[in-house]
Amino acid sequence: MKFTQMAKANEVQRDWIIVDATDKIFGRIITEVATILRGKHKPSFTPHVDCGDNVIIINASKAKFSGAKLEDKNYYTHSGYFGSTKTHKMSDMLENNPEKLFKLATRGMLPKTKLGKVMLKKLKVYAGSEHPHSAQIKG
Repeated sequence: MKFTQMAKANEVQRDWIIVDATDKIFGRIITEVATILRGKHKPSFTPHVDCGDNVIIINASKAKFSGAKLEDKNYYTHSGYFGSTKTHKMSDMLENNPEKLFKLATRGMLPKTKLGKVMLKKLKVYAGSEHPHSAQIKG
């Protein structure tokens, strides 16, 4: 009789994966990253255990967008006070803070639980090609 193997949190092997966003479609990058962060690409995937890898996205400001999203899509923030709703265009966010744009999109594809917050902390996004994680990457 064979049993399904369930991964345990202390047995999970985490790798560091670099994703270069240069001339790639934004949504395709995010879905790939969310899958890696969740650990669904591994044969030992277990839904209730964080078995994903660490992901570094470089050249985030050079990602491509399909359609007219850069001009049309808006992100909203609200502090909770009356009249405090602020609107941010996607094009402005890509120029000023591409790290936040990538994190917001990835957060939407991860579970909305404590486990999802832990998974999101393993995502590092950089607008340029330089990153301070060269010591973690093997080879």
